[in-house]
Amino acid sequence: MTTASSEPVGPVDSSRVPRYAGPATFARLPRLDEVSRADVAVVGVPFDTGVSYRPGARFGGNAIREASRLLRPYNPAQDASPFALAQVADAGDIAANPFNINEAVETIEASADALLDTGARLMTLGGDHTIALPLLRSMAKKHGPVALLHFDAHLDTWDTYFGAEYTHGTPFRRAVEEGILDTSALSHVGTRGPLYGKQDLDDDAKMGFGIVTSADVMRRGVDEVADQLRQRIGDRPLYISIDIDVLDPAHAPGTGTPEAGGLTSRELLEILRGLATCNLVSADLVEVAPAYDHAEITSVAASHTAYELTTIMSRQIAAARG
Repeated sequence: MTTASSEPVGPVDSSRVPRYAGPATFARLPRLDEVSRADVAVVGVPFDTGVSYRPGARFGGNAIREASRLLRPYNPAQDASPFALAQVADAGDIAANPFNINEAVETIEASADALLDTGARLMTLGGDHTIALPLLRSMAKKHGPVALLHFDAHLDTWDTYFGAEYTHGTPFRRAVEEGILDTSALSHVGTRGPLYGKQDLDDDAKMGFGIVTSADVMRRGVDEVADQLRQRIGDRPLYISIDIDVLDPAHAPGTGTPEAGGLTSRELLEILRGLATCNLVSADLVEVAPAYDHAEITSVAASHTAYELTTIMSRQIAAARG
């Protein structure tokens, strides 16, 4: 058991226990009930009732955990050993009602509140993008309105689907309406593909979102894009929400609403590394649907993405402790 002053408990030693053996916690880290605290809690939300096309993201969290068996404790890209800098633990799953979206949203919010109350930051594994709304509600209770970087092929600021206000395509419109986002520091990254109409972009701009399309990333490069995002965010509390379909289907076929022309996994990872100085308070990674995956391409990309986000948070936690 760890204490506030003791060394963090890290992953199972892969030189002693093969990576394919033992429980599939994220990066083979301890469960939350095996340590006395967690600075970063990796938590799954196996919920996909809010999808509008392919189902299956309810199985995404466990697929990411399985793929994360290959992660190693030192991250050379950020020159950090994240699991030695802070206590990272797998908090298991939030069990939400799959037949009642409103109830599920309330359950996710309450469970996130409880984890944040322990002092942990959250690395949440979805699930579909509906879960971002209750997570942002919890963040706003702790930090006030937060800056948001939303990596996605789609805007997710539509009003309703079939009259439903809570779906995977509506969370950020609801978040703006509820006043839980800092509308001076919002941006989509990696958007592309057809829309219902130009009004979608007009409505999105009125909410305060800037847009960096996937074509912008290709033309301008990751360093320039990361610099632009850092300037937009400043030192505000930042929440990052990543839909794995921000990646091109060549890099992430296992997702519910694929769009051609997306980011490469390398581009996504490099942009995130360029945000290491931002005040990242928590993050989510959603829409991994393993039934459509091939050779774990999508879940491997997702596990590395979560690893980079966890590294950023661990570094900042360690720096704050001096």
